[in-house]
Amino acid sequence: MFSERELTPAVESVRERNAPDTLVLDCQSDFETIPGPQAEELGLLTDRLVPATYPEEWLPPDAPSVLKQYASSDLTIGMPGDGSVVWTRQTDPPVVFCKPRLDGTPDSFGDFLIAEALVEVGLDEPEHFLGFFGERYPEFADVTREALGPVETYQLAVACYDAYLGLQSRDVFAEWEGDLFNAWLDAGQRLEPRLDNLAGAMARGELSFPEAAELACSAIKHAGEIPAPFSALDAEAYLDHGPEYAIEWAERTVETLD
Repeated sequence: MFSERELTPAVESVRERNAPDTLVLDCQSDFETIPGPQAEELGLLTDRLVPATYPEEWLPPDAPSVLKQYASSDLTIGMPGDGSVVWTRQTDPPVVFCKPRLDGTPDSFGDFLIAEALVEVGLDEPEHFLGFFGERYPEFADVTREALGPVETYQLAVACYDAYLGLQSRDVFAEWEGDLFNAWLDAGQRLEPRLDNLAGAMARGELSFPEAAELACSAIKHAGEIPAPFSALDAEAYLDHGPEYAIEWAERTVETLD
């Protein structure tokens, strides 16, 4: 199920600087919740497994089933939509997992995704928005409830936390050199036309508000020009105030939605 991945020198350098103890593993199959036999195999590669669990009161009553699953005692690493590279600190040492679909990614961008995960491990932030919002996630859900359904609220929370991580990681990315820097820059440039057309795409119904938020917030880590109202998340004040800032932003913003 798992085997250690050979890293390029550039990615190995990122690991040494940001998350030196982290394992980078290839996976033979896709997963979110890891079945018992595979968890046992992972346990042989790490010193210990400590599945994350979260209090029931951190979940609003209408929370999506995937969030309830994540909050349970099951070993859940990554969530639907998290992409081909995920990371966790539910193991000691931390682990970055490269899923099979990463093999279809251009080498330079694949290296960027692995390096990005290593940088995020080194930030010492929660691996999921539930750990970020904590007991205030029901409050976040409450302020969006009239405009968004539970799944859309979940999407918006994912986007907000992506922005929070991106505000920190982009300073590290900007110091890179060579192919990794170029891959980070190229990924940001590819987002620019979509960001320029974001308002129109929402007006035409081509993107929902949470989908637009996911796109805009993903661009924050690339130091892109973020359109309103998502530009308010591209702010040092967000780093200073964290969940409180995100909740206030969400409350003000969803009030403007039809």
